[in-house]
Amino acid sequence: MTETTTFTPAGDPEGTERPAADVLPFPLRKATPAVLGEGEAKPGEWDAELPDADDPEAEGLTEGAPVDPPREVYPPSVAEWMEARDKARMPVLPDWVKLPDQRTAVRKWAVRHYSAVVGYHAVRLPLVYTPKICMYSPRGAWRWSSAIGRWVFDAEGKGLRLASVANEDAAEYLKLSRQRNDRVRLRGIVATVAGFVGLAAALTLYVMAPSWLLALAVATLTTTLGVVGAPADRPLIDMAKVTFRKRRLSSDIVIRAHEAAGLTTKDQTIAFPRPIGRDGDGWRVIVDLPYGKTFEDAMKAHARLASGMDIAPTQLFLDKDETSGRRVSYWIADRDPLAVPSGKSPLLGATRVDFWKPFPWGVDERGNPVMATMLWLSLLVGAVPRQGKTFSARTIALAAALDPYVRLYVFDGKASPDWRTFAKVAHRIGFGIVPKNGVDPVQHLLAALRELKADVEDRYHRLSELPLHVCPEGKLTPEISRDKKLNMPLTLFVVDEVQEYLTHPEHGKEILSLMVYLARVAPAVGVSVMTATQKPDDKACPSELRDQHQARFALRVGAYQVSDTILGAGSYSEGLDASKLLKSHKGVGLLKGMSDDSGIVRTYLADGRDAERVLTRATALREAEGTLSGDAVGEVPAAETSATILDDVAAVLGKGEAKVWSETVVDRLADLRPEVYGPWAELEAKPKAEALSAALKPHGIGTVQISRRIDGEQVNKRGIKRDDIATVITQRNQKRDAG
Repeated sequence: MTETTTFTPAGDPEGTERPAADVLPFPLRKATPAVLGEGEAKPGEWDAELPDADDPEAEGLTEGAPVDPPREVYPPSVAEWMEARDKARMPVLPDWVKLPDQRTAVRKWAVRHYSAVVGYHAVRLPLVYTPKICMYSPRGAWRWSSAIGRWVFDAEGKGLRLASVANEDAAEYLKLSRQRNDRVRLRGIVATVAGFVGLAAALTLYVMAPSWLLALAVATLTTTLGVVGAPADRPLIDMAKVTFRKRRLSSDIVIRAHEAAGLTTKDQTIAFPRPIGRDGDGWRVIVDLPYGKTFEDAMKAHARLASGMDIAPTQLFLDKDETSGRRVSYWIADRDPLAVPSGKSPLLGATRVDFWKPFPWGVDERGNPVMATMLWLSLLVGAVPRQGKTFSARTIALAAALDPYVRLYVFDGKASPDWRTFAKVAHRIGFGIVPKNGVDPVQHLLAALRELKADVEDRYHRLSELPLHVCPEGKLTPEISRDKKLNMPLTLFVVDEVQEYLTHPEHGKEILSLMVYLARVAPAVGVSVMTATQKPDDKACPSELRDQHQARFALRVGAYQVSDTILGAGSYSEGLDASKLLKSHKGVGLLKGMSDDSGIVRTYLADGRDAERVLTRATALREAEGTLSGDAVGEVPAAETSATILDDVAAVLGKGEAKVWSETVVDRLADLRPEVYGPWAELEAKPKAEALSAALKPHGIGTVQISRRIDGEQVNKRGIKRDDIATVITQRNQKRDAG
């Protein structure tokens, strides 16, 4: 059963306006990590191929208009060619005029905007503006009378007359003096007549005019004088909204920027294959760099380009053109777009979500919706604390919760309140690493990982055995995932602050090996893994796990090396640097690997109350569909065997073996209990020994160097002593008996 996803408008389209920043967060403009709809081109997008520069139809290009593809790539069919031409035409009337819902939205915005402006000034009129007028009007009267006096007595010519005196030019001085006398005579007559007429009009108004007209005249005169007398830095009327620097962009400015950035030569400058025009809340500029210059050169000169255009680096975004190595598309925003919040998540108004389809996760720097998908991939989220890492990951988990056929595993290494509400719907859930109320969360995570590993292995076998009419390609389908009898639902495994579990002294190695297995193998059968961490270094989150994530999302980090660690080696050279994001860019990150494009995502916000609302609705959906399971309904996982690592090691040591290499012990343990120690056996020789050593260390057992002669050569490796194992087991049993 396929359900459609319904959403309500996401938050206030205006957002909270903030000042622009001065550090480049991310130079690429494209930010559509997944399809926007079903691959439909949006009006105003420039992602289409560009026509040739000498194409006569390129003239008259309207603002933000999509352009036709080059002639050499037209579809071979005339019908397809005509259809492509039809789609390229801009509508006669914009959507906000034609569509009732958009007309309503525009009308509501206009009422909200202008009522706020009117109310703002109405409150300040008696309390602020009137006192200002009364205070500034005497100064205005003085300025006005002084200006009239300077005009009557020809003050503007005084400098010339003094200059002629200094130069001892008598003829010029006499000429200027006669000119001044003539002007003063005429202007004096005009001023005298105007004064009498004004005085007569004022007396007539005072005697004959009604009181309201007299009051209006006095108010008008006082206001005029107040405006004239207001200081230049303190205007009479306050601004009802924040204004941003916005000016017209010209070709001269763009050329100057490229010259300042060193992207031109003595013989060649840039060319403009398309006219400069408005594109949304900014300008679209497409240039051809000189021959030999590339998009990568423009990327390296990004800061100098922004300086040459006299804008902040956060306002300049670059987009590569696949048709030419020297063609670059710039989008110059009117203000820093990343400082504007994306608004509330549309999930708050969603009745349910189909997790097989892309769902709303945020918007890009231009406000276009960014759709996310977790199918067939795993996702790594990294950031410094308090930059929105948990909220960004939680939005994806909330979308999964609204699909009643998605099974959720949620573990939070820091035991914060952010994930607590997921206990309503999660199949398995755990918090922190400290045992509480008789439950060890680390053991619970281990049990969940082993359960998932067994489920993944079982899915591969069962999918390969299903008949072709049920599973045509041997892959999971929506119908199979929603069949309760087959029990293979889409699964999302979430671990926040994963470094807390990976560095656990006793079980960290096994947790790591199991998570590596799941991130590498499980997505192909519908089990997606999402891990989040604030310490993506090799010690806290080893590369063998990071490298298994196909998708990466980096919010603000402290250095470009950390950004490269999260996004993958070489990302910095591509212009992806999350360390350049600002503190004000909360919930903003760089997404790589979820689709062919890398881009900026301003994730939607769903705070604690919003998450509770969504999960309450998700609980009702799952109860109606009968898909609540596991911890959500009190079902505990299958009990683990009571044998400890000590008992298992003692069981695999042969009689008469005083010392055994660690890697040999691990291989025997894997044969004894493959469901527990199988992941250890898949490791290399040295990690095998380290895994066993880490597991035995809490029991006070260390490793020693053991030498053996093999094929005539002396081989030294780390291993364990039988006596150490026997001593610890004896002490444990004695304590147990004494208790």
